[in-house]
Amino acid sequence: MGEVPEGELPGSLKLLKGLVTVLTAVMIVGFIVLIAVFVTRFPRGATVSLPEQITLPDRTRATAYTQGPDWYAVVTDDQQILIFNRDGSLRQQIAILPAQ
Repeated sequence: MGEVPEGELPGSLKLLKGLVTVLTAVMIVGFIVLIAVFVTRFPRGATVSLPEQITLPDRTRATAYTQGPDWYAVVTDDQQILIFNRDGSLRQQIAILPAQ
């Protein structure tokens, strides 16, 4: 190999240094694009409307809650799924059968 002057990198290391610099720049740009996608894709102002109050049958406790467009459901500790209309009236009651 030829002599390299003091303080100067050999050609192959100059290439490697350039590639690392380009990779760093691409990663920074990619991170900025990723953040921009997150900011623009998440819905703004989307809120979940929860009922003010849910009246359950006596001696039942809620263990889970989910909702659909015009209903919400409560799973109770006595193995029932209670489906309510948005106005709070009971639409359907489903018994959860024990595992077999």
